[in-house]
Amino acid sequence: MNFFSRLYYKYRRAAKAFKLFLMISGPGIIVMVADNDAGGITTYAATGAKYGYGLLWFLILLGPVAYFVQEMTVRLGAVTKRGHAEAIFDAFGPFWGWFSLLDLVLTDWLTLITEFIGMTAALSIFGVPRFLTVLIVCGVMGFMVIKGKYWTWEKLAFIFCAANLIYIPAAFFIRPSVHDVIQGAFIPQFAGGLTGQMLFFLMANIGTTIAPWMVFFQQSSVVDKGLQEKDIRWGKLDTAMGSLFTIIIAVCVIVMTGTLLKGVDIQSAEQAARMLMPQDRILGSILAIGLFDAGFLGAICISLASSWAFGEVFGWAHSLNNRIREAPWFYAFYFLLIVSAGGVVLIPGAPLVLITLFVQVIATTLLPAALVFLIILLNDETIMGKYKNTFWQNVINISIVTGVIILSTLYSISALFPSIFPS
Repeated sequence: MNFFSRLYYKYRRAAKAFKLFLMISGPGIIVMVADNDAGGITTYAATGAKYGYGLLWFLILLGPVAYFVQEMTVRLGAVTKRGHAEAIFDAFGPFWGWFSLLDLVLTDWLTLITEFIGMTAALSIFGVPRFLTVLIVCGVMGFMVIKGKYWTWEKLAFIFCAANLIYIPAAFFIRPSVHDVIQGAFIPQFAGGLTGQMLFFLMANIGTTIAPWMVFFQQSSVVDKGLQEKDIRWGKLDTAMGSLFTIIIAVCVIVMTGTLLKGVDIQSAEQAARMLMPQDRILGSILAIGLFDAGFLGAICISLASSWAFGEVFGWAHSLNNRIREAPWFYAFYFLLIVSAGGVVLIPGAPLVLITLFVQVIATTLLPAALVFLIILLNDETIMGKYKNTFWQNVINISIVTGVIILSTLYSISALFPSIFPS
């Protein structure tokens, strides 16, 4: 075989592998990019405005953390062919099954409200009324699922994932100090000390980077897409790429507000966008458009995570490959979620900003329970076989759970006894 023949053979192998990856990818990239939802963009914007580049290092650390958590769902879904809710019921019984399901639904519904808050706030900058935004969003979300094909939904979701990348060129456009960004990214620091407010921001950033709904969504998505054990390595690559994208986007949002709004206390990404408008209308518009896209991407994933979970538990048909007449309760629950969450946003005087910030903290507080179930399942050799957690995977994941518990405990102490921490 001559040189050109070998080169052509390698090209064919690489092209075949790339084509296979494109077919299998989706759940990991979508769940990770959707992780930068409306609440996430608000949290990153507020973090950058408050601390500048000071917490970039913490965000970068959360990238591998999110990967190690989510790759477990790829293995569990591909091996068991069951969603996370069903796996918990089968392994731990009804009590813990219902506990995890109600935990998920409460957190998901509150988070879904924040997505509508972000979307309505973003379009209000351009003069679109809240009720019209809710109406359009519910209509588009309904259209995406009633087509009766998982692949159709996934392709549409990829379009919104691509739109979420709008923050990357925007961060370069403002020409931040490369030295300061690198310093903030690689030198750990706690600007102003470990105060109660600092703990709140750390908790909020964890809550928007690793959330219970992500565990349920990706495992159910792996099952609905039909991934097999032989596809696990590609599913891991899919998840790794998604975790890279989510951190890059988060860093870009912090760089934007940390450069242009440092020292300003902001409570929402909408406020940040409005404040940027007089300085640079294009950047303000980008932040607003990105906020809407983030909210929409989060909404389509979170609503499905709960609907899949309920379908698994009650034994309903619960696949996007089923049409409405084949899975009426699955779709009924889906529409109930999105309509009720959108309705809350339209209530006059509802504390929308407070809901957005505290949902991230609530998600972090409830996260350890979801992770403990996941780790136990991944260590059950009768379930996982050769795909069970290795020693080092357990070390990493147990360290993640321990860290989240310690941080949430410190935050609870700071809230109950504020005099312990500096103000």
